[in-house]
Amino acid sequence: MMTGRMNPSGWWKRLAAMVLLAGLAGGGILGPDGVRAEGETMRYAIAIHGGAGTITRTSMTPDREKAYRAKLAEALEAGRAVLAGGGSAVDAVEAAIVVMEDSPLFNAGKGAVFTADGRNELDASIMDGRTRNAGAVAAVTHVKNPIRLARQVMERSPHVLLAGEGAEVFAREVGVTLVPATYFWTERRWKQLMRIQNRKKGAGLLLDHDADHKYGTVGAVALDAEGNLAAGTSTGGLTNKAWGRVGDSPIIGAGTYASNTSCAVSGTGQGEYFIRLTIAREVCALVEYRNLPLQQAADEVIQHKLKELGGAGGVIALGRDGTIAFSFNTEGMYRGWLTSADPKPHTAIYKP
Repeated sequence: MMTGRMNPSGWWKRLAAMVLLAGLAGGGILGPDGVRAEGETMRYAIAIHGGAGTITRTSMTPDREKAYRAKLAEALEAGRAVLAGGGSAVDAVEAAIVVMEDSPLFNAGKGAVFTADGRNELDASIMDGRTRNAGAVAAVTHVKNPIRLARQVMERSPHVLLAGEGAEVFAREVGVTLVPATYFWTERRWKQLMRIQNRKKGAGLLLDHDADHKYGTVGAVALDAEGNLAAGTSTGGLTNKAWGRVGDSPIIGAGTYASNTSCAVSGTGQGEYFIRLTIAREVCALVEYRNLPLQQAADEVIQHKLKELGGAGGVIALGRDGTIAFSFNTEGMYRGWLTSADPKPHTAIYKP
C-alpha cells in the first residue's frame, strides 16, 4: 500500500523514461542489413532469399537488379498479407515461395535449371516449427509449385519425403497442380546448359548461371502472431547435374529446419556441403543448446564451419522473438525482410 505522496517531478521523470524506452523498443536497433536487433517484441516477421553467390554490382544491369528487387518485394508482400491477416507461419512461407517459384528469375519452379539430359528436376521442403512436422519432395518434373506439394506431404501423408514418380502420383491424388514438362523450359536456362556442355570436359557444374555463379535456391522463414515459426526451401538444383541428383533443399536439417524452441532456417549454397554439415539444424542447435545469439550462430556455421570444408553459400534465420539474421560467405545473396513493426518490404543483394 502506498503510504506517502508521490513527488510530482519524480512521477514525470518515471513517465518520461517509460515513454523513451517504449520508443526505443518500437523502433528497434538496426543491424548490418537494416534488421532490428534482439529484444523488440514482434507480432509477426518474415525473411526470404533468392540464392547466394558471386553477385556483384558490376555483373548486374540496373533493369535486372530492379526486376529482382521487385519480385523479392512481391514475395514479401504475399507473406505479409497472410501474417497480417492472422494466418500461420506455414501459410506465409508457402505464399512467399510460390511467388518466387512462379518467376523465371529464380532457380525454382518456372526458372529451374536443366539436368545434363535436358530435363528439369525440382526439389522443395517445408517445416512447421510448432509441431516439427515436415514435408519434402525431390526430383519432380511436372509439379508447378513444389513447395505446395511438400506441404501436402507434411499434412496429408505419414511420410516426410517423396521423390520422383511416386511424388507426382501423390500430387494428382491431393489435387496439386501438374504442368507439362515444357512449362519449365526457358531460353535463358537452356542456353546456360548449352554453354556448359560445350566446354571442355572437366569444366564441371554450375549451381545457377555462369555470369554470376549464383547458388540458385529460394526460401522463406516466418513467425506468426501465435509465436510459431516455419521454414521452407525450393530449388531446381544444379545446372548440368546428373538426373536423380538431390541436394540439400529437400533434406530436413540440411537446407530447411524450424523449431519453436530455437529458430527457423532456410539455406542456399553448395548442397553437398550443406547435407554433410546439416547446416540448417546446426544453426538452430547453437541457439538452443549453446544459447548463442541468432546472428552469431548463423555466422559460426556459415563463416567458419562451412568455409573450413571449402563450401560456399548462406542462410536466412528467424528467431522466436522475431530476430532476423542473414549470413553468407559469397559476394552476395538475394534477400528481403519485413516485420509487424516495420511492414515495408526491405530488399538487399550485395554484401553490406
